[in-house]
Amino acid sequence: MRKYGWNSFKDLIFRNPAVVDQDPHVDNGDENPERGNWTNKREYILSTIGYAVGLGNIWRFPYLAYKNGGGAFLIPYFVMLVVTGIPLFFLESALGQFCSQGPINTWRAVPLLQGVGIAMVMVTLIVSIYYNVIIAYSLYYMFASFQFPLPWSSCSSSVDRNCSDTPIGAVFIPCSADLSVSLVANWTEENITHPSTDMVSVSVQSPSEQYWDLVALQRSSGLDETGPVVWHLALCLLLSSILVAAALIRGIKSSGKVVYFTATFPYVVIIILLIRGVTLEGARDGIEFYIGSQSNLTKLTEAQVWKDAATQTFYSLSIGWGGVMTLASYSNFHNNVFKDSFVVTLTNAGTSVFAGFAIFSILGHMAHIYKMPVGQVVKEGFGLAFIAYPDALSKLPISPLWSILFFFMLLTVGLDSQFAGIEVISTCLLDAFPNIFKSKRALLTSTTCAILYLLGLPCVTQAGIYWVTLIDQFVASWVLLVLVLLEIIGVCYIYGGNRFIKDIEMMLGHKSFTFWLWWRACWFFISPCIIVVILIWSVMTFTPPRYGEVQFPVWGLALGWCMVVFILLWIPVVALYKLMRTKGNPWERVKSLCSPSEEWHPYLDVHRGQRYSEERCRHRKKHTNRPEVNVNVITSSWL
Repeated sequence: MRKYGWNSFKDLIFRNPAVVDQDPHVDNGDENPERGNWTNKREYILSTIGYAVGLGNIWRFPYLAYKNGGGAFLIPYFVMLVVTGIPLFFLESALGQFCSQGPINTWRAVPLLQGVGIAMVMVTLIVSIYYNVIIAYSLYYMFASFQFPLPWSSCSSSVDRNCSDTPIGAVFIPCSADLSVSLVANWTEENITHPSTDMVSVSVQSPSEQYWDLVALQRSSGLDETGPVVWHLALCLLLSSILVAAALIRGIKSSGKVVYFTATFPYVVIIILLIRGVTLEGARDGIEFYIGSQSNLTKLTEAQVWKDAATQTFYSLSIGWGGVMTLASYSNFHNNVFKDSFVVTLTNAGTSVFAGFAIFSILGHMAHIYKMPVGQVVKEGFGLAFIAYPDALSKLPISPLWSILFFFMLLTVGLDSQFAGIEVISTCLLDAFPNIFKSKRALLTSTTCAILYLLGLPCVTQAGIYWVTLIDQFVASWVLLVLVLLEIIGVCYIYGGNRFIKDIEMMLGHKSFTFWLWWRACWFFISPCIIVVILIWSVMTFTPPRYGEVQFPVWGLALGWCMVVFILLWIPVVALYKLMRTKGNPWERVKSLCSPSEEWHPYLDVHRGQRYSEERCRHRKKHTNRPEVNVNVITSSWL
């Protein structure tokens, strides 16, 4: 911190562009002196892996594997990785690297669909709000872990809720009995297994459930009951925002250094937890339940399993969010994006499988202690990360140590993904308004993080978990399928798959026809067909989201659909705006907007070659009906 003292910090934020010769986030050795580049290849790979490896790898994949046949689930998972995950990740990475622009300006290739790029940024913006809240949850639990015993290791008498240190699900108590915590907690096993007719069923929480609901969240009864801000979560949210802003203060130049730790430390923790987990009693049962002898190959005949495999592959790689394009846009023009795509996608898939062993080994131990099937311990999403796994960790010797490591891992995994989300927003604003923000990157990043913090405050009220669930279910869902489907149509069918392949060859060098045969098959047919099937299925089987047993009110569901409309509406609105601005009859306008704009080319002149030379651009300009525009005008960058 001594290197960047207060004076340096002030100069960085309030830098006067009139007296500065170079952008603060550009180094002298960068290939692109205007936008900047990654300091080295390692920082790009680590940043991209950190972006792809998110919380879903830790809490969603193990649950899906358990639900869909254990080890048998790996077959459809890796099949979908090959036919959809790797091809689409390669496509997005190559698109961003070729033009060195964010997800909005890359659509200069097909101006009619530039609204798709804006929609991607809107998705990232909204998701970044609640993702910041999840990081705040991890921070809170990490701080709470500095206690012995852990505060969720036993029922708390200070809160009024039925709780039992022995998870018994629902218990039966006399109709006339006082529903006190002590009575329920001490109810005998004989009463539970052989209830009499004059008893009623009462849901009983485990200590970790009680802590999550009543202490951490202070959860209200529903979305209608907002309640006050939960201040310990608000402070953790503030700290999360500060950490993200500090890491991105110099853009990729500073975040590229941070990811050396945040992208690698989770693997250290997973290895530590795995070693500790496999030495525990019952660990073998947990692992066999995960992908061992209990694997059910008959599940492969169920279409739902293949659908789950495809969606997990799709979402875990963060395709359609704009982050892959953004991170690739800072690579050198001749970077081997093909090799990088394999490294990142296979690392992401391997992390999911590896993390599952660490998770299930300890959950197996928990099932052994409680003398219950592993399947009754396993939960999805928040239930696994903040209820089931903390409960399991509390049963281990030196439980605070394991709990601190686990939640610090969640923190670093979440921060990596949040870095890329903020970078998407900042990069698009910088590309759109270079004259305004070029020398004020730190101020732009700080302002973005501050705005996201304020927008996240409703998510740390007593009804905050309902807002988080609502956003997750509506925004980070099949909306992304629509965006990626339009992306494939725009690049492969409108811009031209063969033209795009020639663009890639300008970066990688000439490849044989057989090399491109597989990628053509995926981009033109296999991937879009799978996406269409999943999209139709998702819409047909859509059920209103809920949190546990709590249903959302009608106005809450309407608000969720409004978010969907707000995102997708950019596509027709931008297309209509451009059609109105273009000269000629309707067909000429459509044809013109389906052709690359004058600004579509490699960023630097030295990389444009004969295909994108100035003479070719002038020739194309003569044969287009689009009016001449000044590239320095604000609307030329976005619209």
